[in-house]
Amino acid sequence: MEFPQIDPVAIAFGPIAIRWYSLGFIFGISLAWAYGRMLLARPDLWPGSKPPFDRTQWLDFLFTAIVGIIVGGRLGYVAFYNAPYFMANPLDIFKLWQGGMSFHGGLIGLSLAIWLFCRKHKVSILTALDLLAAISAIGLLFGRIANFVNGELFGRITDVPWGIIFPGGGPLPRHPSQLYEAALEGVVLFFAIRVATHMFASLRRPGLTAGLFGVGYATARILVETVREPDIQIGLLPGGLTMGMVLSIPVALAGVWLIVAARRQPARE
Repeated sequence: MEFPQIDPVAIAFGPIAIRWYSLGFIFGISLAWAYGRMLLARPDLWPGSKPPFDRTQWLDFLFTAIVGIIVGGRLGYVAFYNAPYFMANPLDIFKLWQGGMSFHGGLIGLSLAIWLFCRKHKVSILTALDLLAAISAIGLLFGRIANFVNGELFGRITDVPWGIIFPGGGPLPRHPSQLYEAALEGVVLFFAIRVATHMFASLRRPGLTAGLFGVGYATARILVETVREPDIQIGLLPGGLTMGMVLSIPVALAGVWLIVAARRQPARE
């Protein structure tokens, strides 16, 4: 299959261009914010029937989280995936429009931002992490779709019927790994977390929802990495591993630790 002819620019006003890539993140953040408000409007889901934030705090918290994701995601990409290039071209670190974000770096930046915010407002960091874990799959879904529209982060060469010939991937069809990730990290993970929060009251055990998200994301990412094209500047690591796999292992272990710790505590009515 040929890659669909999608103009990366959705709307243009003279020299000002709004790209589908940017719109994808805007849609993802907007829907995640709205879904978060719905969860906060359900006190029965939370420990002691008390949501961690009111509406004003929720907006401030989400803004802080977004800043942490952007800063951490960019610095993570610089450090984990292409440090030699950016050391030689430090001003390119600020060229976010050229792409290059790391989920794992974003997770580190997010964690730091959450810790600072919760410490200031005296909110449980585990409960705040649970809230973000419940909504994050929405952002991941639109982010991966944006990667597909951009024709980036494609998979390895394949002969499956749905293989796609990407503009920057040579003449042979490749796995549409962005869509695999959108399905697993976005759709499947979202509904799995929703079942946990609404049917099994996972939000009443602080840290449990965050742990489930960590294990679910890491599992999905490692699976897709088996067919995703490794970053050209890194290639495959020893043992056939990729950088994405290596960075996902600590996320999975942290998720398991959170689940075990949360399960040892009684559910808070």
